[in-house]
Amino acid sequence: MKIIVINGPNINMLGIREPDIYGRESYEDLKKLVKDYCDDNDIELEIYQSNHEGCLVDKIQEAYFNKADGIVINPGAYTHTSIAIMDAIKAVKLPTVEVHISKLDEREDFRQVSYIGRVAIKTVIGEGIEGYVTAIKEICSYKGEK
Repeated sequence: MKIIVINGPNINMLGIREPDIYGRESYEDLKKLVKDYCDDNDIELEIYQSNHEGCLVDKIQEAYFNKADGIVINPGAYTHTSIAIMDAIKAVKLPTVEVHISKLDEREDFRQVSYIGRVAIKTVIGEGIEGYVTAIKEICSYKGEK
């Protein structure tokens, strides 16, 4: 099993940016949690973060060409704005789980719209960084098409 975890804008600022919303764990803590889980479960892992929309689209396409089995993505603010990321996920047809650290449904109205959720097999919200492990488990147990 080969999974790529893609993180969008400001995820690299975990622990610094609004810790009352996103928690006190750092981006390094997130990477260690995901890597340890994948190592323990014989899952090949790549973790990527960018603040740039086009780079995220490129990484989604790269996942296809590098024969990934699935994508876990936290698109950050691009969740609510990026048709390009949504279209890239649709194009590669890889099982994709959207993950959000905070509880989007309890936040501002504009955060209620998710273009990515329209093409993801599942959305995991409000579990903190542990939601990434939940998302990886979803990819590993996924059978079939959305």
